[in-house]
Amino acid sequence: MIQRFKENPIINTIDIQPSLPSFIVECVLNPGVFTFENKTWLILRVAERPVQREGYVSFPVYGKNDEIQIIEFKKDDPRLELGDSRLVKYGNKFYLSTISHLRLVCSDDGINFYEPNHLPTKIYGKGPLETYGIEDCRVSFIEDEYFLTYTQVSENGVGVGLMRTKDWRSIKREGMIFSPHNKDCCLFEHKINDKYFALHRPSGIELGGNFIWLASSYDLLHWGGHKCIARTRADSWDSVRIGAGASPIKTELGWLEIYHGADAHHKYHLGAILLDLDDPSIVLARSNEPILSPEMDYETKGFFGNVVFTNGHLVDGDQITMYYGASDEVICGATLSINEILKSLEAQLSKTMKA
Repeated sequence: MIQRFKENPIINTIDIQPSLPSFIVECVLNPGVFTFENKTWLILRVAERPVQREGYVSFPVYGKNDEIQIIEFKKDDPRLELGDSRLVKYGNKFYLSTISHLRLVCSDDGINFYEPNHLPTKIYGKGPLETYGIEDCRVSFIEDEYFLTYTQVSENGVGVGLMRTKDWRSIKREGMIFSPHNKDCCLFEHKINDKYFALHRPSGIELGGNFIWLASSYDLLHWGGHKCIARTRADSWDSVRIGAGASPIKTELGWLEIYHGADAHHKYHLGAILLDLDDPSIVLARSNEPILSPEMDYETKGFFGNVVFTNGHLVDGDQITMYYGASDEVICGATLSINEILKSLEAQLSKTMKA
C-alpha cells in the first residue's frame, strides 16, 4: 500500500542552516506541502537551540519585541526535570527544549530540496501567543490562495494560527482561529454547501481526550458547528491520541483523510479515515490497522523515536506523494495509492452503505 522513497531520509538536520550562528538545528520535521512556480515546496518545522554548555541546559524563547532570549539552568538544580527530550520542567513551569520556526525549501524533482534565494524563506513566531515558537504547518490551496494553519505555542497554551498568501512574498497573519488547547488543524480545499470546513484537535485533560473534531465557517476566521467525529480506540494503534494530517482528499466515495495515531507506548502510526462527501461529520470507514508504522532505523531512532507524522502531501490521479517527519528529527517521503487505501476500508464501507 505504501512505498517509502529509497532516498529516505531526504532532509537531515545537517542540510538546514541554523537561523543564528550560536544555534544548532536539533530537528527538521512535519512539513506542509504545496506546488508553486512549477516546483514542489515544503514548509519545514525547524527546531533549534543554543549549543549546550557542559553542566547546563539552555533553550530560547521569544521575548520583548520578538527578540530571542536564552534561558539557562544548571543540570544539578533539584527543581529541574528533563525526562522528556521535548520539554524542560523547572519547578511548576514548563518550557520547550527547542524553539521552532517555519522554513521554505523547494525541489525540481520532489526529492532534492534547497532553500531558494528569490523570496523570504523563514517565518518566525511573533507576539505573546508565539513566544515558544510556531510548529507543524499545513498548507491548503483554496480559491487561488494558500492558507497556512499552524501551531502557536506560548506559556498561554497551544492554539491554531492562520496565515494566507498568494505569492509567498507577502504573508498576512490572521491570528489564532482555535484557542488552547488545540492543534493538528487542516482545512478542506473545497466548500461543502457554501461553507468551509476544518478538522482540528482540542485536547481534554480530565474529561474527553485527544480526539478529531470538525468545524465549519463562512469566512475561514470564525468557526462553529463543532462536532467530535473520531475518538481514540482502546487497545489499538491509535489508543492514546489522534490528529489530522493534510487537507482531506476528495474521492468518489468520500473525503479521505490520512491521520496520525499514538498508542500506549507513544509510538506514532498513520492510518486513514473516510468521511461522507455531503456531511463530513459522518465517518464511513476507518483503518483498523495502520498504513504506515515506524519500522526503518530513521523512524525508530532519533530525537523522539518511533514516530511517523504527516501533515503534507500532493495528489496526482491515484497517487499520493506524502512527506512525513520521522522520529521527530528528519524528513522522509513515500507514495501511496488512493484506490488501495479505499480498498483497505472496503469491508467497513460496505457495511456503512448497507446500513
